[in-house]
Amino acid sequence: MKIIVDAMGGDNAPGEIVRGALDAAREFNVQITLVGRGEDILGALKAQGAEGLPPGVEISHAQEEVTMHDSPATVIKDKPDSSMAVGLKMLAAGEGDAFVSAGSTGALLACSTHYVKRVKGIRRAALSPFLPTRTGGRALLIDCGANAECTPEYLLQFACMGSFFTSKQMKIQNPRVGLLNIGAEENKGTSLQREAYALLNQASRDKLINFVGNIEARDVPLGAADVVVADGYSGNILLKAMEGTGMLFAGMLKNMLTKNILTKLAAAMLSGGIRGIKKTMDYTETGGSPLLGLMKPVIKAHGSANAKCMKNAVLQAKIFAEANVIEAIQENIEKMKAGAQEI
Repeated sequence: MKIIVDAMGGDNAPGEIVRGALDAAREFNVQITLVGRGEDILGALKAQGAEGLPPGVEISHAQEEVTMHDSPATVIKDKPDSSMAVGLKMLAAGEGDAFVSAGSTGALLACSTHYVKRVKGIRRAALSPFLPTRTGGRALLIDCGANAECTPEYLLQFACMGSFFTSKQMKIQNPRVGLLNIGAEENKGTSLQREAYALLNQASRDKLINFVGNIEARDVPLGAADVVVADGYSGNILLKAMEGTGMLFAGMLKNMLTKNILTKLAAAMLSGGIRGIKKTMDYTETGGSPLLGLMKPVIKAHGSANAKCMKNAVLQAKIFAEANVIEAIQENIEKMKAGAQEI
């Protein structure tokens, strides 16, 4: 399997991106195409002690790079030779099985939609990260920022795509789908949530998904659902709130356990459990999030991805490409559209 990596995307490009991609090539038996300025990529390889290209790794030159300051609305026209655009064109042409980038989310969504295209009938692609839960598993949040404004039909499609993804890739049978809302009652929320509730309820009756109703933000980390459906605006707030809470908790725990000699001894005794908690909350362990709804696998890695994060993002891309999620979405698109028309 060949994974195309945007070597110039993200805060730590190209050094950490290249290092993570090389680690992935060695550990996961994948071929890697690094897209970006050839001289910069070769410099990153040399800095890591590699003379020339390691086996299974190649470079595709792209002179430009997309920065966080570039407008997603104009980046396709302004930077057609960016590493992001070139890599996505290669993916669309069948020159790789998946694409990974830590670059701008907005630009990645725009370029992916333009070059790779959405599955026919899917109205919007959605960014779908995993959130840690108390049960030890992970919940899929869809959407978390790609679509700030949504329609009820979008949320129905998000629910179906998230359910197919969780079933195929995470091997969860009949995953529980919850709608993010301000209360559990059916009539809660704005007109968007109320209308989406009716669509999801009908889809559940039609056996397309397993809808468990509205869930509040506090119930998400408690494992109330396997798939959490949200408009991108609400989903992003949930995601960032959980990230901030995790950082707050980690800081408080560190202060408490380093306060004096007794707490340091306690920390030593609890070290195994503390490492487990840190691993659960560490975004680098997951690596990246898929953009669901596209014709080919595209993975968005964290903007500040380090080598470990990029390595795991490549693994995500490999698993996603092997899971046949896109085929499941294509096979069920007519049911999604029919469900929306019935309400």
